[in-house]
Amino acid sequence: MIRMKGLTHFTIPVSDLQRAKKFYVDMLGFDLVRQNQHMVFCKCQDDFFVLTHSKKPVDPNPGDEHDIHTAFYVDADEYDRALRYLDEKGVRVFKSEERHGDATFTGRSAYFHDPDRNVIELHDSDKD
Repeated sequence: MIRMKGLTHFTIPVSDLQRAKKFYVDMLGFDLVRQNQHMVFCKCQDDFFVLTHSKKPVDPNPGDEHDIHTAFYVDADEYDRALRYLDEKGVRVFKSEERHGDATFTGRSAYFHDPDRNVIELHDSDKD
């Protein structure tokens, strides 16, 4: 067994770095750490992710499936405001749901696509 201490970063494949940077940094509000020719390094509080240029990005979610996604959490008030903001920006939330009881991650979730059709989940972090 390897005793991991945490997550360093995860990668989101994108076909156009500038378009992805505008979406994730300018529109969604993630912090820009740095950028090079192939990657845009972003931060959300203490967590990092990397938008990485991919010549052949794969759409793992045909249609509005959401099995493969990246989830970010917010407070309840911000969740409601964020849904209005996404709507104002023309970003379609294609699924929203509430999970309770014995679900691993309880609360409200909304799913939408980035410009490359990667699915992003916005999760209300408040507990039942």
